[in-house]
Amino acid sequence: MSSDRLKIVWIYPDLLSTYGDQGNTIVLERRAALRGIPTVTVSLRSDEPVPPDGHIYLLGGGEDRPQILAAQRLRADGGLQRAVDNGAVVFAVCAGFQIIGHEFGGDEGQPLPGLGLLDIRSFRGQQRAVGEVVSDVASELRVPRVTGFENHQGATTIGPAARPFAKVVSGIGNGDGQGFEGAYQGHVLGTYMHGPALVRNPALADLLLTWAVGGQLQPIDDSWAGRLREERLAAVLGASGPAPA
Repeated sequence: MSSDRLKIVWIYPDLLSTYGDQGNTIVLERRAALRGIPTVTVSLRSDEPVPPDGHIYLLGGGEDRPQILAAQRLRADGGLQRAVDNGAVVFAVCAGFQIIGHEFGGDEGQPLPGLGLLDIRSFRGQQRAVGEVVSDVASELRVPRVTGFENHQGATTIGPAARPFAKVVSGIGNGDGQGFEGAYQGHVLGTYMHGPALVRNPALADLLLTWAVGGQLQPIDDSWAGRLREERLAAVLGASGPAPA
């Protein structure tokens, strides 16, 4: 970290906050506070410039027209690109996930330019994904099985510079025909998981915090969160569902 407080930037809540993804900011604040890490959160409206000095940037889900407007404004602003160049962490969900790629499908399916922060391309798929999604995270990230809620008709393919975030156990995920969910590249990570994703998966929140602070985090008691997580997984997969990888 380059300052004494962890700066979390919630990008465009007036455009990209359809499914409660702002809860991701609350979880990051809380898990940082439990470890004695001071934070400051900036809720950045779409008519404000993106500060390049943040540590973690969050983007949420949104409908087609707000997604298009958000992409246009972020491209014109350039602040998020500068932040990534400075080593910032980006966590993007659903519409935000598509925006940070090279291109995404517009309101009539037309390809539109994204920010190019992540080597993915998104388009309108044939099947709408609605419901619970469970995935096994790439082993190198050291995050246990994740659970979330998906509601999208986008499909996303991953280019050679990025890596799949997870492999779907139940649900649709990227809809890429390979069973992947999300993608990451450096400290830029995107997913289709709502829930909010970091509320359901505290270990994923800790991964982002670890990237941001540049070191290991102090352990905290996650017994209650773990019980709730296991209940959710059991509800989706059933008692006889596949065991975590």
